Amino acid sequence: MTSQINANTRLDTWQAQGFDPHNCPVREILSGVTSKWTVLVLIEMDSGPKRFNQLLRRLPDVSRRMLTQSLRDLERNGLATRTVLNTRPPGTEYSLSGLGRSLLPPLLNLVDWASQHQAFIVTARQRFDDQEPSA
Repeated sequence: MTSQINANTRLDTWQAQGFDPHNCPVREILSGVTSKWTVLVLIEMDSGPKRFNQLLRRLPDVSRRMLTQSLRDLERNGLATRTVLNTRPPGTEYSLSGLGRSLLPPLLNLVDWASQHQAFIVTARQRFDDQEPSA
């Protein structure tokens, strides 16, 4: 009940400030940082800077294109930094920025919540799908 009151109060405050649900910056930011690959890339970078190919090996299901896009989005949003290394051949290293590091605790709380409730959610989905009339 308390979280419902807090959520309603927050929504009331946003609406009083002229909240436009069609142009919600919070929704845009949350959508970007909670995407499948972004979460995994952020978690991988928690242990220190990583080169592109290191990330690619650690996340074998991600395509080069999706990893590139995720890293660009993280850099664009100020959550990661990109450093060009003076090596032969030239290398690039990605690391969490201070902002990215500050995102990890709440993000990992969400990951933990998802992990703890995964079985319940799978069961709920199955129950819902079983009730759906066939088309």
